[in-house]
Amino acid sequence: MIAIDNRQRRPDPAIADQGQAHLVVGDRRIRALNARYRGVRRRTDVLAFPLDGPAPVLGEVVISVETAERQARRLGHSLAAELDLLLIHGLLHLVGYDDRDPGEARLMHARELEILSRLHARPPRTLHVA
Repeated sequence: MIAIDNRQRRPDPAIADQGQAHLVVGDRRIRALNARYRGVRRRTDVLAFPLDGPAPVLGEVVISVETAERQARRLGHSLAAELDLLLIHGLLHLVGYDDRDPGEARLMHARELEILSRLHARPPRTLHVA
């Protein structure tokens, strides 16, 4: 199950209806979370936080919808497709994938494409540069 908590100042009901993310925020909030939990003082597109709770809860995925909108425009696909991509990226982090190493990043991005191809006839490109 995926629960949605849209915490933007300008909530978008279309995003909430997508069922894409556990927590949808704006750039300001994701930048603050990135600084607090990773020590990186810049925005990002997606963060994943593992939780030590009862199964089947893996953790929490936080997505910046503002960054997702920019990336979708730049890459030429829909916001829904970008949100799918970012959610899958965050979920893969929660199950142990890590994209800091180039070799592991290739494996992670290949898995993203495999999953996305099941959801979209033309899956979005997997690029995560916020």
